[in-house]
Amino acid sequence: MFESITTNYASKREHYDELVNQARGLMLGEPDMIANAANFSALIFNSLPEVNWAGFYLFDGNELVVGPFQGKPACIRIALGRGVCGTAARHRQTQLVRDVHAFDGHIACDAASQSEIVVPLVKADGTLLGVWDVDSPMINRFDDEDRVGMEALCAAFLETLPH
Repeated sequence: MFESITTNYASKREHYDELVNQARGLMLGEPDMIANAANFSALIFNSLPEVNWAGFYLFDGNELVVGPFQGKPACIRIALGRGVCGTAARHRQTQLVRDVHAFDGHIACDAASQSEIVVPLVKADGTLLGVWDVDSPMINRFDDEDRVGMEALCAAFLETLPH
């Protein structure tokens, strides 16, 4: 259905632009959020280098609960304000962590993870849906270009939700 990106792009921005286009095409016309989240996770996990986990934590009204993802088994529940995911959810602000060992309160679901980026998923009406979480086994894997790209990908995902 989709082709994994293996081509070297002139820039990281171009790579993310292409991923956004692929994500939109993959989710086009599919109203089921879980189906879209599962395919979205697979697309990103298989298209970005040096990533060992990519997936969703969905807010159940009380805490974050693991949703569709790619990678090793993950922590199931995360309290708001706890760890990188809980911090992103509570403050509704992307968390770009270049070294997870330097993040006070980091939750180590996979000891191999060294850096992480988490984007809060907020619906148009302001309701928290959850977070998008990507981990890497490399320190300094994510930078501001990744933040912008991940935020664009999440915006494309949120576009698929009913209004």
